[in-house]
Amino acid sequence: MIEVKGIVKRYGGHTAVDHISFTMEKGKIYGFLGPNGAGKSTTMNIMTGYIAASEGTVSIEGFDILKKPEEAKKHIGYLPELPPLYQDMTVLEYLRFVTELKRVPKAERRDQITRVLKMTMLGDYQGRLIRNLSKGYKQRVGLAQALIGSPEVIILDEPTVGLDPQQILEIRDLLRSLKEDHIIMLSSHILSEVNEICDEVMILSHGHLVASGTPQELEKMMDQSVTVKIVVLGNEDALRAALEGVEHIAGISCVTDGPAVSATITTENLSAKKQETARTETEEETARAEETYAEEPQEQVPDSTEITGTDETAENKDVQEPAENDEIPAADETPAQSASEQDAAQIRVEIARAIASAGLPVLYMNTETHSLEEVFLELTGSEGAQFLPADMLAQEETDDASDAPETEEASDGYAESVEEDPSADTQPDTEDEAGEEAAQ
Repeated sequence: MIEVKGIVKRYGGHTAVDHISFTMEKGKIYGFLGPNGAGKSTTMNIMTGYIAASEGTVSIEGFDILKKPEEAKKHIGYLPELPPLYQDMTVLEYLRFVTELKRVPKAERRDQITRVLKMTMLGDYQGRLIRNLSKGYKQRVGLAQALIGSPEVIILDEPTVGLDPQQILEIRDLLRSLKEDHIIMLSSHILSEVNEICDEVMILSHGHLVASGTPQELEKMMDQSVTVKIVVLGNEDALRAALEGVEHIAGISCVTDGPAVSATITTENLSAKKQETARTETEEETARAEETYAEEPQEQVPDSTEITGTDETAENKDVQEPAENDEIPAADETPAQSASEQDAAQIRVEIARAIASAGLPVLYMNTETHSLEEVFLELTGSEGAQFLPADMLAQEETDDASDAPETEEASDGYAESVEEDPSADTQPDTEDEAGEEAAQ
């Protein structure tokens, strides 16, 4: 398990990562999304022990990455954005070198190398110099070194960069086969890739974790209203007249193309309507109950000496215990924030009935939903600020006013000049540990 608690990374007056917390467990592939400068690489570098956090802790399989770096790093396989390759080595020589750095027992090294060569489809290239490989195959070699030692945690920064479509499919299958016994975390700018392979997605913006959940949950988060696109034979006036009686329509935009009319119909925020209706009903019921209680005469509570174990009050006699096989009705669930599939289906039916009653033939009808790409753009773009809590927005204004670098890349340029926590024991004590640190 990975536990990240309140990590912060500051470079002078600039905060690259701001109080990020999350947990990861085996059996899932986690996707890390965010625009350039969002803090993805900084967060990954903190998780792997490459740099220290200004605040917060990272625990890998129960070991603190700063207090027990050697124990924690034994459980990590890391592929950075630029793979740490020695260009003058052959693929086989390099993997042998990595097994030594990771202190794989000598009796297991041959089997480990054979296994990762097969997994990454590098068997036919093991004798080639790394400098003569294409970018895609260099990426495979970097992935192979991350898999050496069978680490419980595999962290991959842009793992499919430079791969052709067939290789991407093979890497997807490989990661899916590994997730049962590993925690896999990957970052990518290819949103379709994350949507295809990841079980959970975390979106970063300006150093903040602004959203997390499955791709489907994130898509539904934005679907607070329903958008229906329709094409009918007829004119715009007839279409608008037919839809006048349909409830919850917020807007209609029409384009006439010859004898047909294309319309985009947007509904009100149905979820907000449900929540408001439920809140109003609850308030009304509470008010009625209070009025009834105030009007009814209050019965005097009998003295305790008059109460016996066999006597029952009239009120208790009226109470009926549920039969053993009776089903207890489930409590009403709080309406979800996003419009449900039932909402979309119902509005489609109402629109179709209204148009059919007006005698307008329907050529096309479809309900639109938000894609992961649209969710990403709304959460990280200029409009995404509305999803940030007020304290985050205040911090953003403070950061923008400072003279510190505004991007993660600029911050990394002078990261070495920042003094790290002197109490963190991150310096290698031996040559082997120094080589291990360099490889990771």
